[in-house]
Amino acid sequence: MLNMWERPKIKIPRTKSEWIWDVIGFTFYFGSLIFLMVIYNLLPEEVPVHYNAFGEVDRWGTKGELFVLPAVGAFIIIFLQLLEKFPQSHNYPERLNKTNAKEFYLHSRKLMNQFKNISLIILASILVESIFVAKAWSNGFGAWFLPLVVLIGLTPIVIGIIKQKKIN
Repeated sequence: MLNMWERPKIKIPRTKSEWIWDVIGFTFYFGSLIFLMVIYNLLPEEVPVHYNAFGEVDRWGTKGELFVLPAVGAFIIIFLQLLEKFPQSHNYPERLNKTNAKEFYLHSRKLMNQFKNISLIILASILVESIFVAKAWSNGFGAWFLPLVVLIGLTPIVIGIIKQKKIN
């Protein structure tokens, strides 16, 4: 088993799927941010800022609080982009060695990439839905949203664990 300091530093080009995920995630993120900035002055002073497990608004706040979601998104982008850049620092099973490191790194980096972009899509969806509720264009997410978010968030992790077990 290689400890983190002994692990090889391997330059692995980004895959097409990573580029596609980034285009989708960043489009949702920046699209929702632009939408917020365009409509900001048309929003009422009080907007939904939190939802309960049933997708119902359970806290209202000032419209400035809507910028918390893009701020969280920016933190996720910075933090997970750094993790993607240094896959040798990720947590790996003991069977990691110099011959399978490239496969482990690529697999782990792709998982980070998917998780980052799924998070951006979810945050953008919450932001847009909050704007829609504030403008009375929608009634909220409904009970389906939380189970869907959990399913969408866990699916890449479960698939990732299964794929990682196949690496020799």
